[in-house]
Amino acid sequence: MLTVAYLANQFPSAVEPYVIEEIEALSRRGVQVIAGSVRKPDEYSRSPVLPFGLEILYLQPVRLLILLRALGLIVKRWQFMADLVSRALLRGKESPRRRLKALLHTWLGAYYAVLLQKRGVEHIHVHHGYFGSWIAMVAARLMGITYSLTLHGSDLLVNGTYLDAKLKNCRFCLTISEFNRDYIRARFPGIDPPKIVVSRLGVTVPERAADVRRIDSAHRRFSLLSVGRLHAVKDHAFLVRACARLRDGGVDFTCAIAGDGPERQRLAVLVQHNHLQAQVSLLGYVAREQLDSLYRRADLIVLTSHSEGLPLVLMEAMARGGIVLAPAITGIPEIVLPGKTGFLYAPDDLEDFVARIYFLQELVHGEGGYATSRLDWIRHAARLQVFHNFNRTKNLTQFGDRFLQLAAPHDPTTRDGSSRHEDLILQQI
Repeated sequence: MLTVAYLANQFPSAVEPYVIEEIEALSRRGVQVIAGSVRKPDEYSRSPVLPFGLEILYLQPVRLLILLRALGLIVKRWQFMADLVSRALLRGKESPRRRLKALLHTWLGAYYAVLLQKRGVEHIHVHHGYFGSWIAMVAARLMGITYSLTLHGSDLLVNGTYLDAKLKNCRFCLTISEFNRDYIRARFPGIDPPKIVVSRLGVTVPERAADVRRIDSAHRRFSLLSVGRLHAVKDHAFLVRACARLRDGGVDFTCAIAGDGPERQRLAVLVQHNHLQAQVSLLGYVAREQLDSLYRRADLIVLTSHSEGLPLVLMEAMARGGIVLAPAITGIPEIVLPGKTGFLYAPDDLEDFVARIYFLQELVHGEGGYATSRLDWIRHAARLQVFHNFNRTKNLTQFGDRFLQLAAPHDPTTRDGSSRHEDLILQQI
């Protein structure tokens, strides 16, 4: 039976349900999974239900004795660490502050290796290309095993620190969109192309779509909905500014923003400053089972992020027959086909965003007199798009099959010639 350590920067997290889903998919195939988290969940996280008996190894807060053992491990295995430390400190264009962090993360990687000792781990997988992937890479190197990673969006396109080393040393890299795969292959031409594999996320498609509300459509308020963590990269401030434009343009609308995060106070001030209290509501955290009602009531679900991978929010909204408006960035055009499964706007272009909302408001208010409207066809096509290409059940099955094929040991020795199961040095630390 394969034993895999599964690491995330923060686990569990309600905004990353796919990590738990993948762990469950592997467990159903007989894989023993040891979940790990670099950090404890923060104040904005809501822990989803965990699989029964799932153990989570937390790296922080650190324990002094294990830190000392980790330092000893680095010294004893220095010949296998020298190239990584050299890359962290001497090569590349990273700032001195970033290099110092990499050195500390190297120590945390050894710390993680000590935590995993005597557990029979044969492979480490890590979600996101942030500092957790450096930790996983170091731990795998010290343990004489392989590691892999999943790249999403900002971890690749905005904060791709040390990705050259992480991609060079991984056995394989999963990524959630064709855009990401092509970006990696173009930016890192020295990486063997078959190592980069598209593994799409997915959502459950309900049996019924949202009911179209055509009663008095010309008189009711046009409703916008935004769902997501209140973080600067999601740029909800852009949405608030757009709402001010709509209000000044005489549009009768409401805008609900569902989610929590460090930007909440700033957004509340921005709403008040623009006198939008009658139009914009900050709902805070909304449980996943309650989101269905919000999706079904909204005329338009909007996304305003600076950077994204392939958002689950779009999949969830489209699976429920929602009309979506999103920026034409990264992998989003792979799910939102303009005018067919949803609508796109030019990224960071407030004028274009507002113009699209005016256009869609007219479509919504004009569909009341038709048995089947243009938007009905788009709702239907959106559900089919998710059902066929972003279906959680199907994509998890494909993920499990692919992961076992890629992660299973190909031979009894590692890149340095030692046995995968010896861990002799670890057992002495």
